[in-house]
Amino acid sequence: MRYVMRQKLLSLADNFTIKDENERDAFLVKGKLFSFGDKLSFQDPSGNELVYIDQRLLNWSPTYELWRGADLLAVVKRELFSFIHHRFTVDVPGPNDLESEGDFLDHEYTFARGGSVVATVSKRWFSFADTYGIEIADGEDPVLILASAVVVDMVCHSDNKRR
Repeated sequence: MRYVMRQKLLSLADNFTIKDENERDAFLVKGKLFSFGDKLSFQDPSGNELVYIDQRLLNWSPTYELWRGADLLAVVKRELFSFIHHRFTVDVPGPNDLESEGDFLDHEYTFARGGSVVATVSKRWFSFADTYGIEIADGEDPVLILASAVVVDMVCHSDNKRR
């Protein structure tokens, strides 16, 4: 499935719209304005929360928890010692962790499980600022991957957006 993610540029909080390949609203991401650390609600088009994204403070590297209700869906963390390119891990319960690497600043990266690519993020076909495509393999959880891509965007581009 293909999605298009766009950050709302004139918003004080981190807000995103995600459209499906038919250009229909698929998901909304709404950031909380006044909070310690990043806190976002990943919602369906009706406003029902699917995942809550919460930044863990006081860590050596940026770390976010993805909550589906009362259950921890995943922990997304930027690897500390990746000098040339950033590298992220998406630690899910059990053996199905994801790794993400590539050129995050230009929105050209992949998510892989066990060496097999399960999603590709690319800005190549979009000229608008803060708009990029995400292609997710069949059978993968789009909410997990899209929420993880939101975290990657916030970590890699937070200095540009907030200054």
